[in-house]
Amino acid sequence: MKPSNNIWIQRQQCPCGDWKCYIKYEGDDQTSASSQTVKSETTSSELVFTPYVGQIFKSDDDAFEYYSNFARKNGFSIRKARSTESQHLGIYRRDFVCYRSGFNQPRKKANVEHPRDRKSIRCGCDAKLYLTKEIVDGLAQWYVSQFSNVHNHELLEDDQVRLLPAYRKIQEADQERILLLSKAGFPINRIVKVLELEKGVRPGQLPFIEKDVRNFVRTCKKTVQENDALLTEKRENDTLELLEACKSVAERDPDFAYDYTTDENDKVENIAWSYGDSVRAYALYGDVVTFDTTYRSITYGLLLGVWFGMDNHGRAIFTFVRFIRGRHPQTIVTDMELALRDAIARELPNTKHVVCIWHILSKLSSWLSFPLGSRYEDFKAQFDLLCHVENVEDFEHQWNLLVARFELVSDKHMALLFSYRGFWSISYIRGSFLARTMTPEFSQSLHAFLKRILSGQTCLQVFFEQIGLAAPAGNQTRDGMRYMHIKTCLPIEEHARSVLTPYAFNVLQHEIVLSLQYAIQEMADGSYLARHFKKMDGECLVIWMPEDEQIHCSCKEFEHSGILCRHSLRLLEVKNYFQLPERYFPPRWRRDQSLFPMDDQNSQSNNDDCAQALHALTETLLTESLTSKERFNHVQREITGLLAEVRKYAGG
Repeated sequence: MKPSNNIWIQRQQCPCGDWKCYIKYEGDDQTSASSQTVKSETTSSELVFTPYVGQIFKSDDDAFEYYSNFARKNGFSIRKARSTESQHLGIYRRDFVCYRSGFNQPRKKANVEHPRDRKSIRCGCDAKLYLTKEIVDGLAQWYVSQFSNVHNHELLEDDQVRLLPAYRKIQEADQERILLLSKAGFPINRIVKVLELEKGVRPGQLPFIEKDVRNFVRTCKKTVQENDALLTEKRENDTLELLEACKSVAERDPDFAYDYTTDENDKVENIAWSYGDSVRAYALYGDVVTFDTTYRSITYGLLLGVWFGMDNHGRAIFTFVRFIRGRHPQTIVTDMELALRDAIARELPNTKHVVCIWHILSKLSSWLSFPLGSRYEDFKAQFDLLCHVENVEDFEHQWNLLVARFELVSDKHMALLFSYRGFWSISYIRGSFLARTMTPEFSQSLHAFLKRILSGQTCLQVFFEQIGLAAPAGNQTRDGMRYMHIKTCLPIEEHARSVLTPYAFNVLQHEIVLSLQYAIQEMADGSYLARHFKKMDGECLVIWMPEDEQIHCSCKEFEHSGILCRHSLRLLEVKNYFQLPERYFPPRWRRDQSLFPMDDQNSQSNNDDCAQALHALTETLLTESLTSKERFNHVQREITGLLAEVRKYAGG
């Protein structure tokens, strides 16, 4: 049981500051002990047929997995025994046997006073499954050539078979937690109890036993002691290689920038770099940046910090604040961490600091699922509603009701969240510009991007190369740059399409469509009330200043995202505006502010002609296809096939 070779892992330390508290990220690939137990119970209840001579498998691995599942269901485990190979077929025979097959050969005892005399579990059991490979129609397959399910020993019950070595696993997340507790001085038995409490399982129900933890800790300590000098040398060499790689790129690319710091021994301590495209991206879209510190490296003792921005097509791009010669962003989005909060207040005093709500939501399960038990899902639903409360007084009132209802008044994590409320609650940050970086889609794209470039990496050099491939803006796909349909025929919509990128236009278009469901009422003081015709979402106060064409809405959507809200749009429509004032087309959302050229207006006009032709054709097709069920089925089948063929062509 060794930690993964991947040098980057998600950080697990909780922002509450308690070193005994750690975060289990929702959606993490690592399986917790409790879910592993449930999984094993589910597996054991599934129907597994007995293998038979002549049974066919696509590969020997498939056969081993099948036999292993059968073994677990029937109270034993298996291991791989002999394999046979030839020059033409390679390995053509595999022998899988019961874990108690054969006999242990007597070993020469060490020259010690009281040698340990371990009793062997092997008893010559003859249960087995032999595989043979054959070639059929040019494809290799494996068939069972021999099978015996006769055992000369007692088979185990379900609660015993899970403790066999073959089925005991310490997941990577648990490995990191075990090493942390061991480093803090916890004895092995206490470590096991802490894990049982954290995971909410009964004593003895972890998917590993105390002996496994002891062996894992001993192996890790021995490995560290034996290789500490080698590992230190590797860290220094790899860091120097990374620095040399930065120097080499800087010589070839004048726009590439890097910097580093050294410790008291003049060894590289921190290193930062950025590509020319990232610097240019910051110049255009540096109003809002996200600083992600989700990952760290145990191998190198480094914390990974990545600066992201959102371009005018709504996509994540690399940016870098350090090399922008003093121009600071309006808003910076981070995780919830005291050190980050203090550093940003010190280094970027004029920048609004926002804590990403999705980072907070990802921690709720680790904090509260165990103490709340079956009430956790109800709490999470109420917390989600609380996150959308826009009034400060309402937020604080509903917060007090929430913690009282779920008996969380003295909970340290809820107290921490409340102390940070000015950084994450929409009621406090609604007036801060965030350019739609707080949407779930953007958060998910960041997470997927980081996992993609960090998975499977074993050294800093590979990481540097991966970043180099991902950084250039020209590598961004153009999936969002597709034809923009007109939905309302309002002149405002037509004009906005010619100015905004497809991403920004789609957002504004959604607001334009919804604006038609609102009524405008002028108040005595000259302001206006925007009400939905069903009165489902309350009313908003809109202030219109015609002398300089300014409009302000109480929902603060424009201040928040740079896109006008439905309430403001409705008032402008009532005021007979055919075009939005220029001030409501921020540079960051305009077509002409892209990092790379977009299709010109002639292309859009040609697309309009094509769209009209296709629209007329599809109207006729729809009318003809609805005359009978047979016609409809035929048209649906043909269009589905045609769509699949069209998507094969380049340009999509």
